[in-house]
Amino acid sequence: MITITTPGDGRLIEVELNAPPGNLLTVAACVELAALLRHPPSGAHVLRLRGAGGAFCLGRERAATTPAELRAETATLVELHRAVRDSPLVTVASVHGDAAGFGVGLVAMCDVAVAASQARFSFPEVDINLAPALGLAWLPRLVGEREAFWMTATGAPIDADRARALDLLNDVVPPADLDSEVDRRIQTLLAGPPRIHAEIKDMLRAMRSLDDDQALETSIDRLAVAALRRAD
Repeated sequence: MITITTPGDGRLIEVELNAPPGNLLTVAACVELAALLRHPPSGAHVLRLRGAGGAFCLGRERAATTPAELRAETATLVELHRAVRDSPLVTVASVHGDAAGFGVGLVAMCDVAVAASQARFSFPEVDINLAPALGLAWLPRLVGEREAFWMTATGAPIDADRARALDLLNDVVPPADLDSEVDRRIQTLLAGPPRIHAEIKDMLRAMRSLDDDQALETSIDRLAVAALRRAD
């Protein structure tokens, strides 16, 4: 299950994965979180994602048994992945403990991710004779094919410092400093304009699949539109 709160003036949404010990995501939790990300409350700007207990998120529950159920379950995971990526909210992952499988994907898809130094990251699907297809849809583009192969072929966990070096994280801090560092980053984001943050996210998505010249050409139109909006 997930717990959703909106402290203060509602600009910050707090989402806690609250199913210890592993905080495994159910299909229902994925649907609920995707809907929140797609259609946040009016005035919301930043979403903080954290886990209860010792782990951040060790993946998702595997309830499907038939091919049709498996396809539907995977489609729900894909929708949550897209919702995190495309949300108008700025998403911030506060990673106090281990993340595995789809849990690593949640961290990687957030706009900002800070982890405590003891957190570890892994793709253990190989241990149940499964190739992590959804992880392999995005992981090689982030960490490179060689690293993606090693992580998924062995299931070996990497520590937080290695995850940061691979661009899975923005920063690694001592466990006692995690909350204050995430709070500091959230306050910095809340001081900025939500519309511009949403435009930056949209531009990053648009430029991702373009080569250098295509990206530069696209920037001309984007800058012109942005300048007109600024004048409004």
